[in-house]
Amino acid sequence: MSFIGTWHIYEMELWDEDYFNMEVQAYIEINSSNRGYFQFGLVSGKIDGNVVFCAGEERFEFTWDGNDECDPASGRGWVKMKEEDFLEGEFRIHLGDDSTFLAKRVK
Repeated sequence: MSFIGTWHIYEMELWDEDYFNMEVQAYIEINSSNRGYFQFGLVSGKIDGNVVFCAGEERFEFTWDGNDECDPASGRGWVKMKEEDFLEGEFRIHLGDDSTFLAKRVK
């Protein structure tokens, strides 16, 4: 699966770099069991997903559970390959914001 690995988020539609890298370098991590972790700004959590085919493209779609500024939060999202070693995707916060993002594989 080409999505396995750690990816540094370098651009988000809704938030600037000062926010999304506030505590740590923003990232999404996907492991071989289709689970992983992420953090951007004060939003962090665990992900659980599957590879699906959507509109002729392979995507990793996931749900997540975690925290948003110390409050319980959850949501969903997806990623797809933009080009080799680059992802584009979206995080959605249940009853909250959603933002697209770009990420680069950590070597």
